[in-house]
Amino acid sequence: MTVQLWRVDTPCQSLVVKSQDKRLAEIAYWGGRLSDTVDLDELVTLGQQDVTGGMLDENPPLSVCPESSRTFPGQSGLVVRNSEGHSIYPSFRFDRAEQTPDELNLYFSDQSLELEYMCHFRALDSGLVLARSELISHRSVTVDWFAAPVLPCSQQSDHMIDFAGRWCGEFSECKTQWEFGSRARHNPTGRTGHEHFPGLILPDFAASNTSGVARAVHYGWSGGHDMYAEQLPDGRRLVQFGHARGSYNIPLTHVKSAPLYIAYSNQGINGCSVQFQREVRENLIADTLMGSPRPVHYNCWEAVYFDHSVPELCDIASNAADLGAERFVLDDGWFGCRDDDTTSLGDWWVDHRKYPDGLGPLIKYVNDLGMEFGLWFEPEMINENSETFIKHPQWVLGPVDQIRGRQQLVLNLDLEDVQNYLFDSISSLLSNNNISYMKWDHNRVLPISDERQTLGAYKLIDRLRTAYPQVEIESCSSGGGRIDFGILARTQRVWLSDSNDAIERVRIQAGASRFLPASVTGSHVGPRHCHTSGRSLPIEYRSWVAAQRHLGFEMNPLELDDHERSVVKKVCSWWKDHRDFLMHADIHRLDTIDPAVMAEQHILKEVDRFILFVNKMDTSSQISPLPIQLVQLMPDKKYKLTLVNKNEVHHLSRGMLDIKNGPVELSGSLLMDVGINLPWSFPAQTWVIIGEVI
Repeated sequence: MTVQLWRVDTPCQSLVVKSQDKRLAEIAYWGGRLSDTVDLDELVTLGQQDVTGGMLDENPPLSVCPESSRTFPGQSGLVVRNSEGHSIYPSFRFDRAEQTPDELNLYFSDQSLELEYMCHFRALDSGLVLARSELISHRSVTVDWFAAPVLPCSQQSDHMIDFAGRWCGEFSECKTQWEFGSRARHNPTGRTGHEHFPGLILPDFAASNTSGVARAVHYGWSGGHDMYAEQLPDGRRLVQFGHARGSYNIPLTHVKSAPLYIAYSNQGINGCSVQFQREVRENLIADTLMGSPRPVHYNCWEAVYFDHSVPELCDIASNAADLGAERFVLDDGWFGCRDDDTTSLGDWWVDHRKYPDGLGPLIKYVNDLGMEFGLWFEPEMINENSETFIKHPQWVLGPVDQIRGRQQLVLNLDLEDVQNYLFDSISSLLSNNNISYMKWDHNRVLPISDERQTLGAYKLIDRLRTAYPQVEIESCSSGGGRIDFGILARTQRVWLSDSNDAIERVRIQAGASRFLPASVTGSHVGPRHCHTSGRSLPIEYRSWVAAQRHLGFEMNPLELDDHERSVVKKVCSWWKDHRDFLMHADIHRLDTIDPAVMAEQHILKEVDRFILFVNKMDTSSQISPLPIQLVQLMPDKKYKLTLVNKNEVHHLSRGMLDIKNGPVELSGSLLMDVGINLPWSFPAQTWVIIGEVI
């Protein structure tokens, strides 16, 4: 037996990859950072498994692309057919390896089938490892399934966490016990989806947000995807992600997976989350106009919907600026003959019924108020009731008799004519107006899951970014329907959810923080009466929940009473004073025994300062609040804690808590080991605490 071994190291983790007898590579180790002197050969010994009755004479390898030709008993990593439609079963052999301090590239081939397989691993400064697979065929083949490099999963774990959701209810965490068989997630919608965020968290037994060992992965792809988390009959476990089955729907000679981002932590799930957050904040969007400072955002959608009047919009803009807004976004309804959602998508020219002198006067008015101007688009969609559809019905993706979504169809972005039309239409508006922001919406699932459609969207966005590098882009897809690292490599902000209900927002923001930093996560103060839930919530709660991410608001400011105006202005002012900290801080979710409370601590790497948000969504079963234990503090230092919004303490909070009357000084060790008690409150209350080293 001959064994070749390679390792890939980040500051947080190590991957050890082996090839035995020149067979396809396997991940021999995925865990904490190994010492430079460790004997990797010991991993080969530790990885040996016995066989017994009812088994093959050796265990089929759990390779980076498990092979049916090796009698693998689970989901294979490649399902492929030849030009005649017959299944073929490659058996890859090692060709060569290329390694640098940060990268490992391994090459394998099956010469009889004229196939080549490559797997690539790259260590990232954030602590993540980026992995990708690639297949080349010298004859056209049909690929039904192709996984990114397949990972072995810990056998010290009792459950996994993946993500479900719906419109206005994204990033809902699902806990599933490990059992024999497969936890399969199939997303054929052609976009990332509210329903199937492409991420998986794998905590070891007894791990929590703040302690224990956890692993996590994210598939950075904006189209449909599939996931398999599988426990084999012999007890081994694996996870694999790839494009949704059916995405490669034409014969191909070259296939690539999307990047798979891999995290490991010995400091709980938060340790993985911090790596993902830093990768987005410091690497994915580092070369774009992230903006510093991030501007307070105003969006007019829930104020006017399709009913646009320039005088009213100017009045709204004046009031938004007075409240503290620094960017004004004109949402849907400004183009074609767009009076509702049944018409004009695809007609990307200004509606002169509503804007007789074009957008220029409104933009100038907004700019004179000191605000940037942003504009809503939905470039990938078209209405049948539009001039563009009437001229070019052949531009539509999918069959004629497909079910419509939101009264609209999808443009085929694989067509060069469509690409050029959209680029020219958008360019005309960006070139002739002072527009610094695009809200890029995507309001329906696709009729088919097609890799070329997603690549077409990437191509169009990349082309516009190159031509207009000063224009920031927000990814919106009925809220959170297209949020992933593939789209975030091209955009600077995501609209997390169409729900402005602050209670729902707390849960959605908490789930999203597993992967997203505050700096790219849009969160807005919504109307007094929430349009998506029917609830009416206090302005204080709505404002402080939005202030935990990239702050904005989108109610009609003309409807605010004096008290509501004063609260929004106060929170906007506070956020501006602290945004440089919040937009660069890591978000740590805290462990709370009370299910009515969700708490998160924002802290920089230097850990000499933090901001704590404690959100109460429901009535607690116990009378008094339970202590909140903090994390990542310097145990031998004293912290001065200030309750920012102590003026919101209710008269039914009658206890003598020092935190209610002024700053308190407490040691880092006690804040972490014992925790802090906060004032009693009704539901729909957020406490905001700033801690600073003395």
